[in-house]
Amino acid sequence: PSPSSPHKRPLLTHTYTYSSPSLSKSNYELPIYHRHHRRPCRPSLFSVSTAVKPFLFRILRRVTHLRLLLFSLPFLYFLVSHPTHSFLLDSLSAFAFSAALLFFLNLALPRLPSIRLFLARSLPIKLNVASSAASSPLPVLWSIGSFPKPPISGCLVQVFSNGDVYEGELNKGNFSGSGVYYYSMSGRRYEGDWVDGKYDDYGVETWPWGSRYRGQYRQGLLHGFGVYRLWSGGIYAGQCSNGQSHGCGVYTREDGTWYVGEFKWGANHGLGHYHFRNGDTYAGEYFTDKMHGFGVYCFANGHRYEGAWHEGRRQGLGMYTFSNGETQSGHWQNGTLDVPSTQNTVYPVSPVGVYHSKVLNAVQEARRARQKAYDVGKVDESVNRAVATANRAATAARVAAVKATQKRLPTV
Repeated sequence: PSPSSPHKRPLLTHTYTYSSPSLSKSNYELPIYHRHHRRPCRPSLFSVSTAVKPFLFRILRRVTHLRLLLFSLPFLYFLVSHPTHSFLLDSLSAFAFSAALLFFLNLALPRLPSIRLFLARSLPIKLNVASSAASSPLPVLWSIGSFPKPPISGCLVQVFSNGDVYEGELNKGNFSGSGVYYYSMSGRRYEGDWVDGKYDDYGVETWPWGSRYRGQYRQGLLHGFGVYRLWSGGIYAGQCSNGQSHGCGVYTREDGTWYVGEFKWGANHGLGHYHFRNGDTYAGEYFTDKMHGFGVYCFANGHRYEGAWHEGRRQGLGMYTFSNGETQSGHWQNGTLDVPSTQNTVYPVSPVGVYHSKVLNAVQEARRARQKAYDVGKVDESVNRAVATANRAATAARVAAVKATQKRLPTV
């Protein structure tokens, strides 16, 4: 080789050729190097002719079979040569023989594929063979992605796909604390307390058409004491449950009339007194927004009716007193007197007459109902306290919204 290139590898001038698949005759030709790079070949321990290899394999197989048989014979002899052994000793011998047999089968299985196939199909157990180490490894599964992000906590601004916007506090990904929510479709706005993603505790809710509620919430609905101002001018101040007036409260209509008393799922129901715009008043029992039961109706001109009512009309026993002191008593039907009462305590004047004493009992019931209606629990103090707390909660929500907006803005 040239002195200027001492590190160059010798060039290959020929490649090997394979002419016959026979094991007994091989026409392999080694690569021929340049003569000055040829190295002497060292004899290898495994350079045995291919014709001898099958013979060696057969000998090794026979040796394996013989080894298995020789190791099994002592245990078999120990088991059958002493028939007088006890049952425990026979059991131990059988167990030792079986263990030895399985152990040597485990060693011989790599060289006995037929037995390995037979055991794999017949036995429910899986033997550990030496060839398992050479078997293909289990596939490795790879995935491209990212770990799930932990729930967010703190103050931030969240914009939804429908255009709704929340600004305020979050706890583990849920609206919790103080915050402001704006509904883009309806224009509704809520400022106040949140628990687990819903209005809860105190807050202020405003509608674009002018309605507003200040008070208590639970699970996203009006619940507790509060004041609800309608866009039409009506005002409800009192208790709510599941989004409706329920309990004791005061409802003032836009026409100037008002009702003070008990409510049930948005309707006047129970005891209460109603003040009409023309000056008339009613105090007594209500059923689903109608005078029903016993009550007293006082007219602005001084007339008065005391007795029974049915779905807003005078019906049953009652007495009508005029402003000059005259009275009409008896049984009323659809607002008119159909059967007058009589003062006779033994027999009525007519067979269809009504005892006056029964009418007086109905009048007493109506007067008691009126007194109970005026004694219905007052809610002014509770409502005022709830409104004040709701205003503070709304202020805290606006402060949290400002913090969330400032956190969102990029720093200069």
